[in-house]
Amino acid sequence: MRYAFYISPDQDDPLSAAAERWLGANPFTGETSNLEPAGDFSASELTALTADPRRYGFHGTLKAPFSLAPGKTEAHLLDEFDSFSEECRPFEIPEMTLGQLGPFFALVPAVGCSQLQDLADETVRRFSPFRAPLSEADIARRKPELLGDVMRRNLFDWGYPYVFESFRFHMTLTGPVPLDRQPAMKVLLEQVFAPFIGQPLGVTSLALFTEPERGAPFTVHSLLPLGGTSKRKMA
Repeated sequence: MRYAFYISPDQDDPLSAAAERWLGANPFTGETSNLEPAGDFSASELTALTADPRRYGFHGTLKAPFSLAPGKTEAHLLDEFDSFSEECRPFEIPEMTLGQLGPFFALVPAVGCSQLQDLADETVRRFSPFRAPLSEADIARRKPELLGDVMRRNLFDWGYPYVFESFRFHMTLTGPVPLDRQPAMKVLLEQVFAPFIGQPLGVTSLALFTEPERGAPFTVHSLLPLGGTSKRKMA
């Protein structure tokens, strides 16, 4: 079992519905559906290009997937999750836009958001004691020899290269898209996610996703409101 802390819109949020149609998967229910052709893309091409975000579930990462450290249990993790979510406060990312991280497309903040950075930093710190050390295979998969000094140190100290000063929030929409298909993908995504581009994104809850075994789809275990305004939404 692996766990991850993500920002995810609520199950009934219009963005969740749009992401479910785009990816063909609902991380709240575990249900999947076949994709339809769209734009210049066949159904099979879209299915291949969205395979990675489909498995991980629509989200923005705060703390990357981790196995529990020796001596830690899921009950311990959930108790800390309850306390942490109550201490945090909801906020709003002022504007989201369609971005590109190398060959990947994602929804990203159009401008910096200090509250988002603070939440990400504190999530990493708070739940680090629950994280088991990375295996040699996990370390190798991150290709530490290709990382800069800061990100390589993050990988070994925190289990993930892209934390603190290297953090860049993104809600992934595709896997790697071939260079010659990127312009068409950009046009299609701008159409599909037009209602959310240029708009704020409210961050009112924190999600705990789980992966029952390596390679299995991630699903929502719990979605807790920031500030403790209501009880656990999923369990």
